[in-house]
Parts: sequence; C-alpha cells; structure tokens
Amino acid sequence: MNGTSCCQSPVRRSGLRSRVLETTGWAVPGALLVLMPKCPACVAGYIALATGVGISFTAAAYLRTGLLVASVGLLILLAARQVHGFVRRRRAAR
Repeated sequence: MNGTSCCQSPVRRSGLRSRVLETTGWAVPGALLVLMPKCPACVAGYIALATGVGISFTAAAYLRTGLLVASVGLLILLAARQVHGFVRRRRAAR
C-alpha cells in the first residue's frame, strides 16, 4: 500500500529526461520564432519545397500568423510556469 495521502502530489524528480524536455519546450517555439520567414509567400514556398503541396498566399498568411501566435503563447505559458514555481519555492522557504 502506498504511504502517501490521496491529496498529496507525488514528488517530482529532476532527472536528465525532465531537463531535456524542459529545454526542448523552450527551444522549439524560440527557434520557430527565429526561423519564421517574414513574408507569407516564403512560407508557401517552403511548404511546397518540403511537401510538394502548394498552398495559397492567404492560407500561408493564416498559417504564419497562427504559428507566431502559438509560439508566443507557448513562451508566455512557459515563463508563467517558471515564475509560479519561483514564487512557490520562495513562499515555501519562509
């Protein structure tokens, strides 16, 4: 039988795997923001080169905007999690 209460959360272990996942979580949206072309025509061209499927200029513009919004949103979420963890650790140390 497990000795912990149902209300207690399990202890989070910080191993190599969790550090790699955390680093990847920051690196992927950051790299996407850095490597995203500025014009939708380039996005359409890259998609055509990579997949062989052409998309319209309008679809490329929406795709570019969606990827930018998703990347910035993910970075904001990751930053908020870091701040929340920092605040929680400071309160626990008091």
